[in-house]
Amino acid sequence: MEEPILNSHNKEEYPPMHTAEHILNGTMVRLFGCPRSRNAHIERKKSKCDYLLAACPTDEQVTEIERTVNEVITRNLDVTIDFMTRKQAVDIVDLGKLPEDVSETLRIVRVGDYDACACIGAHVKNTSEIGTFKILSHDYEDGRWRVRWKVIEK
Repeated sequence: MEEPILNSHNKEEYPPMHTAEHILNGTMVRLFGCPRSRNAHIERKKSKCDYLLAACPTDEQVTEIERTVNEVITRNLDVTIDFMTRKQAVDIVDLGKLPEDVSETLRIVRVGDYDACACIGAHVKNTSEIGTFKILSHDYEDGRWRVRWKVIEK
């Protein structure tokens, strides 16, 4: 199979943090029925994601988010990559955040059977490589919940 032509990628993610973001997104979609993060800043030391929510999550819900992400990490799920057309991907992933000039071929990153996302970033090969997910702080303003988090390496 010839190598698909994808859009260029202008950043170098830290794979454990970037993969943890995928799991966090999958968790937020499951627990709150919200879209994936609207804005994310993923760095090696700490990261943040913004979610559109009707209300601020309670302390119990924040604890549940952290617990769920860590439970998924401990499943030792393989992180795999598939290439497919936008038409094939539309029923699998949310294409709403893709740039207008996105290539016809998409790179779909799957975290086991837990999450699938069109993504051209760097990821671990298995969730066992991530470490422990820890929520550092969060705030809520005008329908936007911002969560700051990090991964504590093993």
